[in-house]
Amino acid sequence: MKFNKLVSSSRRKNRKRLFSAPSHIRRKIMSSPLSKELRQKHNVRSMPVRKDDEVMIVRGHHKGQQAAKVIQVYRKKYVIHIERITREKANGAPVHVGIHPSKVVITKLKLDNSRKRILERKAAGRKQLAAKGKHTEESIQAMES
Repeated sequence: MKFNKLVSSSRRKNRKRLFSAPSHIRRKIMSSPLSKELRQKHNVRSMPVRKDDEVMIVRGHHKGQQAAKVIQVYRKKYVIHIERITREKANGAPVHVGIHPSKVVITKLKLDNSRKRILERKAAGRKQLAAKGKHTEESIQAMES
């Protein structure tokens, strides 16, 4: 069911928006879920992937290996390159395999000041949403009088 009448359901338009998206929107599209521990700690479900984050692959041919560091976030192709995830080219040279960020889980965040602010902002929004619609003792007394 469609909730926002300003957003198209057309496959053609959605594909056009995806493949002609500018870099700042591609960053947001290239988000990965956080691991259960990080989700508990920061009260945030997902974050845009960044170089030097540690991720674990959960889907596809390379899944199940231990956490490895993100080497490159390739926004143009919507993939990330992860250390030790390579394949051999025909001439024998190793090349990194591109993996879509939705198929990995972030296990360790590279935190700097801007990333901490993002986490705090997202957590505050979730906290506000959780409290929405809940009645407190004061609100019940105010309604009764």
